[in-house]
Amino acid sequence: MERIPAQMAAKPSWLLTQVAVHAHRLASEGFGEVGARGYHYRILAALDEFGTASQVELGRRCNMDRSDVVAAINELAEAGYVERTPDPDDRRRNRVTLTTAGRRQLRRMNRTLDRVQDDLLQPLSAEDRQTLTRLLTQLFTHHQQRA
Repeated sequence: MERIPAQMAAKPSWLLTQVAVHAHRLASEGFGEVGARGYHYRILAALDEFGTASQVELGRRCNMDRSDVVAAINELAEAGYVERTPDPDDRRRNRVTLTTAGRRQLRRMNRTLDRVQDDLLQPLSAEDRQTLTRLLTQLFTHHQQRA
């Protein structure tokens, strides 16, 4: 590994970015093994946790651009992981529902992510992993409230 300037390595923002890039690569590779993408996980997890939702609601909950939501839902529907039906209250809007096959795919993806977390955090003790998660949650929550 090439040496990096100490000034950079001492900046949490730089370190977070580098770890995030590595984490994203690991997750993408893992999802690829189960024929999925990160956007699929976001949508399946939101449907599993919150139930049937419109595409607009999914976009907000998953922090995704509208066109990305549509493309991901098209892929998930084609695979049989979600069903998309017109909203009876507004025919211009679609309602998206998680299928049984979608729940199975979400379980596969969660197992993949669990393995990715173990790979990513391997150098840390269980206590350090909890501390890191708590601190990252605190940062994330703070910045979400300000947005």
